Amino acid sequence: MNKVLIFILLSLPAFCFGQDKAVIDKVIAKVGGEIILLSDIETQYQYASAQSQGGEIGRCQILEAMIGQKLIVHQAKLDSVLVTDAEVDAQLDFRVSSVLRQMNGDEEFFEEYYGMTVNKMRENLREDMVSQILAERMQQQILTEVDITPKEVQAFYSSIPQDSLPYLNAEVEIAEIVMAPQINEIERLKSLQEILEIRKQIVEQGADFAALAKKHSDDPGSGAQGGELGYAERGTYVAEFEAEAYQLELNEISEPVETEFGFHIIQMQERRGNKIKLRHILITPEITYDDKELAETALDSLKQQLEREEIMWDKAVQKYSLKTSQSYNNGGRLQNPNTGKSFFQTAELPTEIYFAIEEMEVGDISVPLEYTTPRGNTEYRIIKLQSRTKPHKVSLEQDYSKIQELAKENKKNLYFAEWITDKLDETFIKLDESYLECPEVSKYSR
Repeated sequence: MNKVLIFILLSLPAFCFGQDKAVIDKVIAKVGGEIILLSDIETQYQYASAQSQGGEIGRCQILEAMIGQKLIVHQAKLDSVLVTDAEVDAQLDFRVSSVLRQMNGDEEFFEEYYGMTVNKMRENLREDMVSQILAERMQQQILTEVDITPKEVQAFYSSIPQDSLPYLNAEVEIAEIVMAPQINEIERLKSLQEILEIRKQIVEQGADFAALAKKHSDDPGSGAQGGELGYAERGTYVAEFEAEAYQLELNEISEPVETEFGFHIIQMQERRGNKIKLRHILITPEITYDDKELAETALDSLKQQLEREEIMWDKAVQKYSLKTSQSYNNGGRLQNPNTGKSFFQTAELPTEIYFAIEEMEVGDISVPLEYTTPRGNTEYRIIKLQSRTKPHKVSLEQDYSKIQELAKENKKNLYFAEWITDKLDETFIKLDESYLECPEVSKYSR
């Protein structure tokens, strides 16, 4: 099984959501105790064609990749790899709930779109989900045995022709400490009074909930929909909101509930087992100029303490940085969303950070920077430049960790390919005659 097919094997999904298992043409292959259906191949072929950016992936290649997948599942069962019902249920709930959220929790629309109920979809996907978890667990078990030595890293680097070594753009590593302005009591009470007045209009004067949500709610998503939140399960909302919501009776409207977003009133629209359908109106207290100035001043004071080494950076992050920020549990280090790593090419940086670090040296800390979060909130942060590299050709001296990672991935791919080849020789495989002409797979048929 060549390297390209190993990539396909690892990248094709074990199942595609909504696949209709009722349409089964015939069994195309048997791999040990596992089977591959014609409908499976066609579904994966359509998926691969849609994802392909260039060369087309043929059905013979798809079948070879699927034989590899089924081989892993077969071996996992032989090796008694365990998957619990709770794990399968959790994964199925996550998958189905994700789709339902996109449909605003409307199970009737879900049934109309897929031609089956939510429970029927879970039932249809269960076997595929078990296989997926088994395959992932087996693969992890195989690859945990792979390690890389410094000598192997050196050999991998040396195997790359010098004229093929890539140039890396300038990269930086950045850490932050984030503070959010605190709402003052006057603005807090003004928002509380506003939400109380809105509730009074609905409860006592019969005003239309949806109309008032569209007019007043500070939740841009649900406000435009008349406050509609759709169906959701426990764990969907913040604790204070959810605790109040689950106590409500049908059509009851809550007293004001305060969360990190502001004040809400919530109406219970429907219950379906553990799921509830809600709508709400949110009033968010205004952050004043003085509130912002206090946060900026506090952050500037912390910057001076850090520069005088009265407090160390890691301790300052844990003590002062906003706990809901992505960087909080990473020592303040920002994560590049494109790579999942802590390094950024300068072109990938937000504009305000790019200009802030332009004249900074490694170890310097910026002045407080104001920025707007995706939710539209104003926050402040100070930036520390952790490291900086200039544009350069890849080298062991500057890029050892990156080369080590590439070398290890290459070794894993080779090890996995050898494992697949060995197991193919040991496993009974039977192909339908319509696929015996595929050179990729005909050699496996016994």
